[in-house]
Amino acid sequence: MQFRQQALAKLQSPEELDLPVRLARPQGWLALGVTVVVMAAASVWAVTGSVASTVGAQAILTHGQGSYLLQSPVAGQVTAVLAEQGQRLPAGAPVLKVRTDRGDTVVRTVAAGRVTALGATIGQIVQTGADVASVEKIAHASDPLYATVYVPAENAAAIPAHAAVDLTVSSVPEQRYGVLRGHVKSVDRAAQSPQSIAAFLGDSQLGEQFTRKGRPVAVLVTLDRSASTKSGYRWSSAEGPPYRLDSMTLASGSVKLADQRPVDWLLP
Repeated sequence: MQFRQQALAKLQSPEELDLPVRLARPQGWLALGVTVVVMAAASVWAVTGSVASTVGAQAILTHGQGSYLLQSPVAGQVTAVLAEQGQRLPAGAPVLKVRTDRGDTVVRTVAAGRVTALGATIGQIVQTGADVASVEKIAHASDPLYATVYVPAENAAAIPAHAAVDLTVSSVPEQRYGVLRGHVKSVDRAAQSPQSIAAFLGDSQLGEQFTRKGRPVAVLVTLDRSASTKSGYRWSSAEGPPYRLDSMTLASGSVKLADQRPVDWLLP
């Protein structure tokens, strides 16, 4: 009862009515001001700023025209291997000799190039259409290398023209020599099948490897040239590796995508 009476008395005769009402402490106003400034800065950045992103994918160094699989036009037994792996041959050069019921048939190159793999040995029985060699299309030793990066199809539309590309080459220690520099030359908008990749690279195993996570899009990359490096190409290090690069060397590529405004993430 005593506390109740004191409360009623307080209501009947309130004190300090002439004092000003304090709506907020100075510390509160400071915190509010900081919050407003931060939100305003974030809003401006969301509209005018940009965020850079990249997509990583498997890649391979090749000459621009790719490779082809040389197939036997007849069925029979291989009696002679007339070419060596790594040898550069003109169009129509003999590669194998196959003995059939009607006599010997010479299997010849379709186009000039370098033999990257031989799939037949002396004494082997081959069927019509069997893959007997892989030939990279290259006319001259000085022909430049390119990189083909097999990017996931969902990222293809976000790759701008001449986008920067960094390539980690499997035969080059990255910690010592850095990454190989390049720029996008073209983006093939059609998704690649294992068969189309195998036909371009002349290797069915690579066709399966590059499509293991789905059908990718082929991005052709021009390698930046440099007269001051042994390889002839520009690297993130000053000199790069002290040797030349070989075609059909595997790599991993990091392709710079088009910059995005943060506000675009909030818009449907």
